[in-house]
Amino acid sequence: MSETLTQRATPARDASARPRGRRRAPETIGLLVFLVAEIVFFSVQSPYFLNWDNWGNIMTAVAITGVLAAAGTLLLVAGQFDLSVGSGVAFVGIVLVQTAPSLGIVPAMALAVLAGLGIGLLNGFLVTVVGVNALITTLGMLGIFRGLTLVIGKGQSIFIEGFDWATARPFLGIPMPAIVLVAVIAVFFVLMHFTVYGRKMYAIGANPVAARLVGIRVNRVIFTGFLLSGACMALAGLLVTSQLGSSSANTGVGLELAVVTAVILGGTSLSGGTGTIFGTVVGLLIVGVLSNGLTLLNVDSSWQQVATGVLLILAVAVDRLRQAYLRKAG
Repeated sequence: MSETLTQRATPARDASARPRGRRRAPETIGLLVFLVAEIVFFSVQSPYFLNWDNWGNIMTAVAITGVLAAAGTLLLVAGQFDLSVGSGVAFVGIVLVQTAPSLGIVPAMALAVLAGLGIGLLNGFLVTVVGVNALITTLGMLGIFRGLTLVIGKGQSIFIEGFDWATARPFLGIPMPAIVLVAVIAVFFVLMHFTVYGRKMYAIGANPVAARLVGIRVNRVIFTGFLLSGACMALAGLLVTSQLGSSSANTGVGLELAVVTAVILGGTSLSGGTGTIFGTVVGLLIVGVLSNGLTLLNVDSSWQQVATGVLLILAVAVDRLRQAYLRKAG
């Protein structure tokens, strides 16, 4: 019954599903061509780029962003944002390192996961129950939890011992963060493309009023999306704390920009209703390969930030042009 209602929620989109699929194909191909061009360029410029260990470094570098971007794609498809992810990751980490000495690693991990879920719950409550705009809500939460992390950690880096699982390479020399990223991407791919819940998120992003009229509980569905984002914050917080062996108020700074860049660059529309996990993965790799390649070429990190900002602006510009084209076409 739910599936039928979801399919009815977007009759216009269902009727044009094939034409839209053809229109999206060039965009995906364009992203892949750009990624391949990056790989070829940096391969020619540096003999170390195609090294297996270097690709392990790339996957490790993009893992945290990728875990958060998976949930970010799901939310943006429904027309929602979560800009609190960076401070959420830092808060999860500080909860872990502060409680581990007294509680032990496993109870501290459980408490840290609850902290991440709590952030998602607060975001979801404010957006769906109180009715505060998602952008304002999550920007506010960004400041709140960055401040709380600073207060709890007293502005210092706090180290943790015996929590280095994310530094392991358990299979074929593949780093653990890369394995976690692949698992998360697989889960969200199935969730978005093969479940009723995923179709509901697309329907809400396409037309929330129509989705509500045909019986979709819009607020409940969106609330669940924010909870999933909180779960990804928790996982990312555990990953980054294990990688660094510490946490501080500066942990996760700039993750919001990195996540938004990957998601929008991958083709997820700011207007909601369209986007894929595959596109986000390609966008993530484009940013990761660019950063790694520039590092190998000894380009200053400040210019790497400039390049990331340019990519974000270009991605938003392309999204606007695509929306204008779709409105003209139909």
